[in-house]
Amino acid sequence: MLAIAGGKGGCGKTTTAVGLARALATLGRRPLVVDADIDMPDIHHRTAVDREPGITAAVECGDPRAVAQRSGRFREVDILPCGGADTATAASLFEHLGNSDDGQPDASVLLDCPAGASPDVAAPLRAADRTVLVSTPREQSLRDAAKTAAMARELDAPPVGVVLVRSDGTADPSELFDCELIVHVPELPEPPLETQEFVVRHRKCAKSIIERNI
Repeated sequence: MLAIAGGKGGCGKTTTAVGLARALATLGRRPLVVDADIDMPDIHHRTAVDREPGITAAVECGDPRAVAQRSGRFREVDILPCGGADTATAASLFEHLGNSDDGQPDASVLLDCPAGASPDVAAPLRAADRTVLVSTPREQSLRDAAKTAAMARELDAPPVGVVLVRSDGTADPSELFDCELIVHVPELPEPPLETQEFVVRHRKCAKSIIERNI
């Protein structure tokens, strides 16, 4: 299970989560994106699904994929909105998703985390196997993402890759994050999710993650 995390809000985490999910679908996976941002959930707006049923219904049902909704914009992706879930209920769901039947990591489940390295991001990071960090190439954004990376390592979800959005490709944060996989996504016209360049860059990232047996 992958946590999609980064620095402060607006760095592109949700867009990256959906982009990676779409890429995983082209690689034969059945992606599920869970909105793990309890205070500021918005993935239901981005992907054209209803706010409910969400995390609470998934916990009650016991089968998150049975509750998840097919995205109205991207039919190859399943979305589980946050809904009105509280922190404890969400943490229970993350733990359930992290306990795969075969004990192997499942990269087809992505947790769209809250911004930064706040206490709210601890629950999804603790449940995840690895973290994909999202940042812009700006110094402040990189520093914020580095704090999240340190938190992810402490919670046993070390970074498997970094996605730099609005990047011209000149920045090299591999040493800062101690991570070899750096994917640069250039400034793209709106909506970026529907551009071919966006698809190509996220497919590269998804393939590299799968090759690392995540």
